[in-house]
Amino acid sequence: MQILLTLAVASLGGYVFSLLHVPLAWTIGAMVAAAVLVWSKPVSLPAHTRPMAMVVLGASFGVGFTPPVLAAVLSSLPTIAGAGVITVMCGLALTPLFARMAGLSLNTSYFCAVPGGIAVMPVLAERAGAEVPPVAFAQTVRMVVVVLTIPPAVALLGNPQGASAFHPEPLAVYWPGIALLLVLGVGVALALGRLKAANPWLIGPLLCSMAITVLWHAPSGFPQWMTNAAQVGMGAGLGVKLTRQFLLGSRRLALASLASSLLMVVLLSAVAMGLAALSGLPAEAVVLGLAPGGTPEMVITAATLEVAVPLVLGFHLVRMLINNLVVGPFWDLATHVAAAIRS
Repeated sequence: MQILLTLAVASLGGYVFSLLHVPLAWTIGAMVAAAVLVWSKPVSLPAHTRPMAMVVLGASFGVGFTPPVLAAVLSSLPTIAGAGVITVMCGLALTPLFARMAGLSLNTSYFCAVPGGIAVMPVLAERAGAEVPPVAFAQTVRMVVVVLTIPPAVALLGNPQGASAFHPEPLAVYWPGIALLLVLGVGVALALGRLKAANPWLIGPLLCSMAITVLWHAPSGFPQWMTNAAQVGMGAGLGVKLTRQFLLGSRRLALASLASSLLMVVLLSAVAMGLAALSGLPAEAVVLGLAPGGTPEMVITAATLEVAVPLVLGFHLVRMLINNLVVGPFWDLATHVAAAIRS
């Protein structure tokens, strides 16, 4: 009954927000409704709610990568890669402030301050010997802040111009094709999970769907109700974490996470506008691409607002790769430089 109640309330929240034409309505509405519910009643969700939602979203994102769209994204790769490095550097710059506000070590604060998502950064923090719970908390708070601020801000910018290269043709729904994508996607996700890859439930289906689309053709589009249901699962999964104990357990950490998240949103939005002006890419897509939130949330926002979805996805995929490759070395380099300066 708790599962049914939680899903029903989260779905109702998503539906109400969609009636109000809120950007990312089904995710935000489900998150807000689940968060309100968790403060008053016991809640519960199936253990694989968020992973299965990511499988659906990952597979649906990949079918947009037709060969012409992929070529357009690859032509923007220098800007995309530069944006990923800038994001890590911004997190590094905010680390001392976060450490002072939260009362944590610089090592742990670094993994709290660098945007990387709930699934990725705790894994990287554990590998580096940092405290994992504060990192998971800070990344969750950042996700909530980004989800509540970036979609409305991008909606105010209006629709991009001259971005037709990043907009594939709509696809008809073909259920055997959807079944093929989901089954193969789950298989790849399980394989990546065994290899200890970060966020396999999104990356596996996404890479599988992209490969099939580029090498053959997209087997099917995805119906709107299915992606809406996946948004509800993601939003509810985030909302049920926002318990009284979670939010009030450490006020210093909560305030540090909130302040750094808002500062990061402003900072990266300004950087995005500058990069868009220099590169000629649509500003809305670059803002979503640099947003310090999770890949599914920002790509769904792009799809909802009809912004260049593959381009936004390209930003986040490259940033995910950069995080896995350079977040640790960046910290090692920074500590060596600081030690050399002190000596």
